[in-house]
Amino acid sequence: MQTKHLPCEAERLSLDRISTLPQPVLETILGLLPTEEAARTSILSREWRYKWTKIPNLMFFVSKRKIKKKQRSVSKRASNIEGAKKNSDTRFKLYHDLHEVMLQRQIPIQELTLSMGNHYDYLEFDQIILNLSRNHTVKKLTLIGSDWHSSWYNLPTSVFSMHNLTELNLSYFELDHPPIFSVFGSLQILYLWNVSIPAQTLLHLLSNCPSLKSFGLLLGQDFDDKCTINELFKCLPVIEHLTTWRHLSRWLVLDAVPQELPTSLIHLKELCFEEICFLQGYGLTFLLVLVKCSPNLEKIKLEIDWDVSGYKKYSVVWKEYSDVWLEHLSELEIEGFNNLKPEMEFVKFILVRSPKLKKVSIQSVVDPNQESEMLKTLLQAPRVSPVVITVK
Repeated sequence: MQTKHLPCEAERLSLDRISTLPQPVLETILGLLPTEEAARTSILSREWRYKWTKIPNLMFFVSKRKIKKKQRSVSKRASNIEGAKKNSDTRFKLYHDLHEVMLQRQIPIQELTLSMGNHYDYLEFDQIILNLSRNHTVKKLTLIGSDWHSSWYNLPTSVFSMHNLTELNLSYFELDHPPIFSVFGSLQILYLWNVSIPAQTLLHLLSNCPSLKSFGLLLGQDFDDKCTINELFKCLPVIEHLTTWRHLSRWLVLDAVPQELPTSLIHLKELCFEEICFLQGYGLTFLLVLVKCSPNLEKIKLEIDWDVSGYKKYSVVWKEYSDVWLEHLSELEIEGFNNLKPEMEFVKFILVRSPKLKKVSIQSVVDPNQESEMLKTLLQAPRVSPVVITVK
């Protein structure tokens, strides 16, 4: 009878190469996994039991767990009561695990991503955010609410007491709070995707982020109040990267433009405008104001949309922007180019005002037979730099 060969320590290590990696590399790998997956590595060996507790970031994607169906009880009423109890237990277990993970942490939580999925009971969610604000110095926070409901959940006010945040990402929340929260002195990145927020609350929030360098805003459910473009720009004194959607141009009031130039965004380097509509003139006017106020732009990225619903007509007088000069612009990228007159005029406008422009990349949606003629028009347009123009 043959004896079973047990691998020696050297053989075991040769098979388990990942365990020999430096601890910082292991923490990086585990940090890329959802926290529930990272926690499962604790069963690999005694050596791995607590490795996951030392990663600085947590990532949770909450979803209701499936419960195996049991035999139906004779009484329909009893069955309903039992079903309600199971649902309650399920909701409780969702956050029980998250609390357990937080209790086992061996180092402070620096990053947290929490996606709610279709979960609609936010009582435990409020408690978790409150616990974070009191017991952890979180630097980066990403919260994704539920988009399954007609009205979004109002963000817990305890988020506004997390003064160590350097990055905050919020999706599918309502931020209808009195403007009384204090300064986010360290916040440098703020992205609000599909949020519902009154104009004055947004202005108060931005004015209390003096170090904000990157800002993105996609409005969801609209409030009736508006603000002027002057008021918005005054709240972004050191902004370097700005991402916005076409809804913002409808929400802002373009008053006294361009005769009275709004506060200059002298630090803005990259402008990304998603779903901009060139028709009716309103989206184009808003874009031109942004460009005029940003003399140090290095990159402009546009995604063109044709939906004009909700826009009012606005005439564009190009000569009012004749003093624009983009000394540092090196790249223009456009998606959804349809070769309409206002689109072509904007590209030509940029070509003659950008002496360091190196690359113009256009993704067109026109018929392939028309692309060569469109490219010919662009190549023949006046320019002040040896720019490379590509159409695809």
